[in-house]
Amino acid sequence: MNKRMLKAVLRLAPLVAVAVGVGLNPAQVAAQEVARSPISLTSEVKIERIEVAANGTEKVKLLSPSEVAVVPGDKVLFTLQVQNSGAEPAAGFVATNPLPAPVRFTSVTEGWADVSVDGGLTWGKLASLKVKIKDAAGTAEVERAAGPEDVTHVRWVFVDPIAAGAKKTISYRGVVK
Repeated sequence: MNKRMLKAVLRLAPLVAVAVGVGLNPAQVAAQEVARSPISLTSEVKIERIEVAANGTEKVKLLSPSEVAVVPGDKVLFTLQVQNSGAEPAAGFVATNPLPAPVRFTSVTEGWADVSVDGGLTWGKLASLKVKIKDAAGTAEVERAAGPEDVTHVRWVFVDPIAAGAKKTISYRGVVK
């Protein structure tokens, strides 16, 4: 990792905190890095509902969870907006979003995003990940292909720069368990 990429990763201390400083504790160093970061992340959660008009046409509505009673089976859209308020393009940073426990992962919009099925220890495309489970007798561990129900985190590694002053939207979907 080059110095420029390392600086970008350090600027996103709430996502991953790496700190080296004389006389400062890691939390103080992380707070300083966040204060200097040109990258900001804002998130939004929407519940997808389908409304049927009197003429029978269907319209998809995205509603705030505070506007509706959220129930099992509801489709959920998680959106993160990444903004570079700096004077230079920013690249080499990572955004990681843990999946809320009551939600089962269904998809991620960006093909370049990775997922984890082990709490963020390993990353990859869902089709290539495995999970360990007990065999039918419960005596030995065996591996099986990971499925959407196993996803614990979604991660985006920004290799391509975001221009100074630009915004980028990333998202993933789930279903309430």
